[in-house]
Order: sequence, then structure tokens, then C-alpha cells
Amino acid sequence: MPELTNDQEAIRAAYADLSLLDDAVGAIERTIELLDQGEVRVAERIEGEWQVNLWVKEAIMLYFRIAELETTHSGPFEYHDKIPTKKNLASAGIRVVPPGTVRYGAFCEPGVVVMPGYINIGAYVGSGTMVDTWATVGSCAQIGSDVHLSGGVGIGGVLEPPGARPVIIEDGAFIGSRSIVVEGTVVEEAAVLGANTTITSSTPIIDITGEEPVEYRGRVPAGSIVVPGTRPKEFPSGSYDLQCALIIGRRSSSTDRKTSLNEALRVFEVPV
Repeated sequence: MPELTNDQEAIRAAYADLSLLDDAVGAIERTIELLDQGEVRVAERIEGEWQVNLWVKEAIMLYFRIAELETTHSGPFEYHDKIPTKKNLASAGIRVVPPGTVRYGAFCEPGVVVMPGYINIGAYVGSGTMVDTWATVGSCAQIGSDVHLSGGVGIGGVLEPPGARPVIIEDGAFIGSRSIVVEGTVVEEAAVLGANTTITSSTPIIDITGEEPVEYRGRVPAGSIVVPGTRPKEFPSGSYDLQCALIIGRRSSSTDRKTSLNEALRVFEVPV
């Protein structure tokens, strides 16, 4: 475990004891600025495992305490909030289509396109990713490169508790329209979620491609092609079908991502 810097120590101390908040204001503001610039992240992949930077999430929560409500205007629209929108989009190489919004403290790598969607504080979005119309990237979510978040997708935010893993969508994943991914779920590299798929930490994700079903929770394996499903469960009043997600195939590793994705959607008739 690396030693904490002075700013990290001040944030950790203030989060544990709010009477120390005034002493940590500078550290909190510097941390949010570093988040906005992509120089620190809420979570990082280290030796193949996603690890949460606890102090960064604590800084975000403390920032809400020290930030003041301000009224701002954009054309005829008025807003009253504590956190401004991201600035200098052109120099950052980000395309944001009105009324798309990226909040200060979120970072987008060059080449990100945000249609009229929303990216919240603490989120990180990789290069070449599309945040499509009315898609939302919740606070602290980590989105990889070359990801497509289709129209109406909801990527949940995870702020508390500070140690909780955020939602993570790894490189090359495709999230179909109106899908919801929440509660720290990890969608691994190149996975495909068909339209209207909901994944929570407790959703059964069942691989039905083999002779026997294999069940996962909180993790969609790399390259999986997933669609919404149900399975029966017995209750005192009878048998009812409960929601689950079904892995019905795998993207091919022998072709590039674009070809493989097009083939997967066609062969498995996955709605997007």
C-alpha cells in the first residue's frame, strides 16, 4: 500500500471527522480538479483487478459539502446547482451535442462523443466511446475505450459507501438501448448487452451455451452476448418468472471488434 500524500491524508481525516473539513478544502478542490483532468481516477485496473481509490470518492462527497449553489445560464435555460459543467471541450477533443452535459470532475478522453446524454462527476470515459441520446453515465462509473452506450442506457452511479466498486464497462463493450447496469457490476471487454437488459449486483447472469447452465453475478464475462430472460421460482402462492440475463453466445476472437459485433448481432438476432 503506497503512502498517502498530504492531500489524501487531509481528505481521509475530514471524511472521518467533519470538524476538520475547513482544513481539507484545498485538498478537496485539488482532487476534483485532478479528476476533471483525468490525472486521478475513482477506480483503476491494477494487475488485472479493479481497485477503488477510496480517498477520491471521499473527496467527491466532501466537495458537495463545500461547493456553493450558483445560478448559471445557457441561452434561455437556467440552472441552479453546486457543480458547473465541464469546460474547454474543443481543446480536450470531446464532442458534446446540445443539450448533452458533462459535469465538472468527470473526464473524457479525446474522441468521446456525447449526444444529448449526461456524464456525472467522478466518471471516466475512454477514447472512441459514444454516449448516445438520453444515455446517462452515473457518478464514478468507469467506461472503457470504443464502448457504445446506446440510446436511453442507464449506467448507475455508486458514491456510497466510499469503498464500493463503481459500475465498470470495459473496452469494446456494446450496451443496447434502454439497458440498465447498476450496483458496481462489471461488464467485461467486448461483451454485448441486448436491448432492455438489466444487470444489478444480484441479477443471475446465466450462460446457457453449454450442456449445463453456468451462473454469474455482478460480472458479465468478456465477449459474452447477453439478452434479457426469466426463470421460474416457487413462492407460497405459486410459481412466477423472475428476471435474469442469459448468455446466448460469444463474440468471435478471430475477427476484429466491428466485424465480430456485426456478426454477433446478426447470428444471434440480438435487439439493440
